[in-house]
Amino acid sequence: MAQQELVGGEQPHILVVDDERSIADFIQVGLRQEGFRVSVARDGPTGFSLARSATPDVIIMDVMLPGVDGIAVTERLRADTTTVNIPILMLTAKDSVNERIAGLESGADDYLSKPFDFQELVARIRALLRRQQRMLGGTAGTVLRFAEFVLDERAREVYKGDQLVELTAKEFNLLQLFMAHPRQVLDRQTILTRIWSYDFAGDTNIIEVYVRYLREKLEDDPSAPRYLQTVRGVGYVLRGA
Repeated sequence: MAQQELVGGEQPHILVVDDERSIADFIQVGLRQEGFRVSVARDGPTGFSLARSATPDVIIMDVMLPGVDGIAVTERLRADTTTVNIPILMLTAKDSVNERIAGLESGADDYLSKPFDFQELVARIRALLRRQQRMLGGTAGTVLRFAEFVLDERAREVYKGDQLVELTAKEFNLLQLFMAHPRQVLDRQTILTRIWSYDFAGDTNIIEVYVRYLREKLEDDPSAPRYLQTVRGVGYVLRGA
């Protein structure tokens, strides 16, 4: 059994939101044996309430939930300042590509299809925790600048000139990746792995969707330069016009 600790020696707290008692109990028992603290919610509204009150380190969110489904709960969590940055791993139906894409577009950080291998679930949780610690630890306090844009990693704020730009957590993370690697072409697989923590099998337009969101918010003036540029057949690059 591998004991897990966060900075300060505290055991990571995992919130499981799943209405299937057998699955929720299986995850809860297994994660506790791995050294995690675990809470369980069996419907969407309870999951949202517990996430806000307990601020867990990772949320495991089933898609099919009574009351409010997991997609809607994730969207609400990402719109709430208390829970906007909590990593979310979504449990989806086997072979449901549309469900997986919908989960990621709602703000989930990763997904796992049912039925799943428990050790893979643990590995994905650990990966999310490591990425969260890097974001809150080693890179915290860095201010990135490119052209007229300033990104404050500690405050998680982006300014265009003196104007604050409102970004979702995923939009911020994507822009942070580009601004940390200016003038470097980032291929699709690199972006998917760094931002969504998953090696996609098959095609998805999730990157195009979020690049469009960023362009709409950062390049809203059609007469201004377009900095976030498409490299056809490869990926995207942040560079001067």
